[in-house]
Amino acid sequence: MNNILLLSDSYKVSHYKQYPEGTEYVYSYFESRGCDVEEWKEVTFFGLQYFLKEYLVGQCVTQEKIEEASMMYEHHFGAEFVAPGLTNPGAFNRAGWEYLLKEKGGILPVSIKAVPEGMAVPNKSVLMTVVNTDPKAFWLTNYLETLLVQVWYPMTVCTQSREQKKSIKKYWDETGCDSTGKPPSGICFSLHDFGFRGVSSVESAMTGGCSHLVNFIGTDTVAAMFCAKKYYGANKGSFFECPGFSIPASEHSTITSWGVDGELDAMRNMLTQYPEGLVACVSDSFDIWRACEKYWGGELKQMILDRPAPAGRLVVRPDSGVPKDTVLKCIQILTKAFEKECTTTSTGHILLPPQIRLIQGDGVNYKTIPEILQVLADNKFAAENVAFGSGGALLQRLDRDTFKCAFKCSEITINGAARPVFKEPISDPGKASKKGRLTLQAKADTVIDEAELYKSSKDTGIPGGQGCFHPCGDFVTVADGKGDPAKDVLVEVFRDGKILVNYTFDEIRKRADLPGGPFVSAAAAAAAAAGN
Repeated sequence: MNNILLLSDSYKVSHYKQYPEGTEYVYSYFESRGCDVEEWKEVTFFGLQYFLKEYLVGQCVTQEKIEEASMMYEHHFGAEFVAPGLTNPGAFNRAGWEYLLKEKGGILPVSIKAVPEGMAVPNKSVLMTVVNTDPKAFWLTNYLETLLVQVWYPMTVCTQSREQKKSIKKYWDETGCDSTGKPPSGICFSLHDFGFRGVSSVESAMTGGCSHLVNFIGTDTVAAMFCAKKYYGANKGSFFECPGFSIPASEHSTITSWGVDGELDAMRNMLTQYPEGLVACVSDSFDIWRACEKYWGGELKQMILDRPAPAGRLVVRPDSGVPKDTVLKCIQILTKAFEKECTTTSTGHILLPPQIRLIQGDGVNYKTIPEILQVLADNKFAAENVAFGSGGALLQRLDRDTFKCAFKCSEITINGAARPVFKEPISDPGKASKKGRLTLQAKADTVIDEAELYKSSKDTGIPGGQGCFHPCGDFVTVADGKGDPAKDVLVEVFRDGKILVNYTFDEIRKRADLPGGPFVSAAAAAAAAAGN
């Protein structure tokens, strides 16, 4: 469904009659009001460009779409459940939409500014602002809330993926592994997206899977690559020829179909069918300990060691049990079986030979990853021994309240006079909104008047509180129109039906990367090569 007139909550259809008489401009903003996970202090903004290109660019309003919406809303807001034929033709803003069609060519007269995609900013900072550019379309700003707020999903997936990247990099660094190494080494291939089947829709798989690819290159969510290519230009000539990569891998049916007595043959077949490159094999169909010790570490050991460099590698996949206990025991068995081929890192941690690794794909989330890696480190095993696969926990076990995302009106212009707008529920101070026009500025570039630091009404007795500066981490949201536009981090990305800024996947990956991370390093290497 791509009728913008129908992509909103029902009650918003009636709002055009509810603003004060003389309303000309409605200015609203989007922010994270905090996070359910205490350790996640910042949010990585991503996904808006998809929604703009898919739903808002160009002519969005046609007579056919108006008629479709008019008919639906006439009945939807009627009372035919009380009396047949009792409809409500006046609920729909036909005149407003027809004005956009006839006078604006069907484009949406709004301006949207937003944090550059891939940038991480502290929670409670303004992330996006929206305002109508035609005074007769004042009702449009918040009509678009329903669609625009859905950026919460790719933004939250991207942030969660990045937070897990922080955990993985921490342990790679602490156990002497090269986190910037080229795949199959390095952390960019260490968290794999298994989430396609676990999400609510194909669009969720596209946008959520693409969000994960901002931080990593491993995915089995094919739709994610389509999104990265079509909406973010992740094509040939980027850091990699493809935005995401996978490897041949077995599932339980392809192993169990050989029977218990045929499991060894099934595993040998995997090595035979894929003699080069990476291959993964689920190994817990019957007895994971036997598989690691007798099969991979015994009967098939030489076949594994004979796999040609640089990417000849078997990845053993356990898929049951308590993750940290299972991974530790598998690593202990495999390092004993491959003892002569193992090496130690600069920090003295044991590392399996490059021809064999583990991937834990069961029970993997932001809590279990550091638990697993800590147990390995405590037992003197390098973090590089194991990669991770995550499905529902990565793409689905989150919601809009994970980062308490909200879209609120902060200024209204009536008959040429602008005034601040705010909400401040007495029962929930955490839902208090910001006032006036907003800018997001680097704290280092902003002279903050201590007297203008925001204080709530509880502290001041003034409705809506007082003070324009809302500092968070290294940034400050400046309210009440008192910010410096020249220092505003927010970028106008959309105006009157047109995309003004096209972010590429490469620049987003680089912006979202961690210091010394794989995409920052790849960009630096490319720049150095170009300089030579």
